[in-house]
Amino acid sequence: MTRIIAGRARGARLGVPSAGTRPTSDRIRESLFGALESMGALEEARVLDLYAGSGALGLEAWSRGGESVDLVELSRPAATITGRNAGIVAKAMGLPMAAKVHQSAVRPFLTRARGPYDLVFTDPPYDLGDDAMNADLAALAPLLSPDAVVVIERGKRATVPDLASAGLELLRSKTYGDTTLWWAGPASDQA
Repeated sequence: MTRIIAGRARGARLGVPSAGTRPTSDRIRESLFGALESMGALEEARVLDLYAGSGALGLEAWSRGGESVDLVELSRPAATITGRNAGIVAKAMGLPMAAKVHQSAVRPFLTRARGPYDLVFTDPPYDLGDDAMNADLAALAPLLSPDAVVVIERGKRATVPDLASAGLELLRSKTYGDTTLWWAGPASDQA
């Protein structure tokens, strides 16, 4: 089990798929969301959580003031758990459902999605190749609002994503143990 750390659904317990996902630790989520709050990236944000797993990142953003969240997960068992978690968070907040679970591969979802998104989490399996990761970012870029923040989570030995080819620029990065987070946004000349 994992939990929502803060916001209107603080303390809500979330299910975690038994296999095939790598939940972001509470320590990393606390640091990540502290940074996002200081950037003003959460309030009324349209959130997209790619490779959602349990949906903890997207649902945490919703709990902390996000307007809506799209959770994209290919695995049917994980998508089912994500849907249950979205219901738990909506009930804890006393709000109607503003989270949608899309059981889909990321790239096909991005080709049919309608933006703009203000905050995006992409936490792919560590074995996802660099070319696939960069292709995801390129497909995502047209769906971003001008002030969007994209958070990319990868293993610390992973190659830095090719942000420039996707029209993005690095805002900051931080390594926590075996995990590195990169924050990116639309490049100045793209916005």
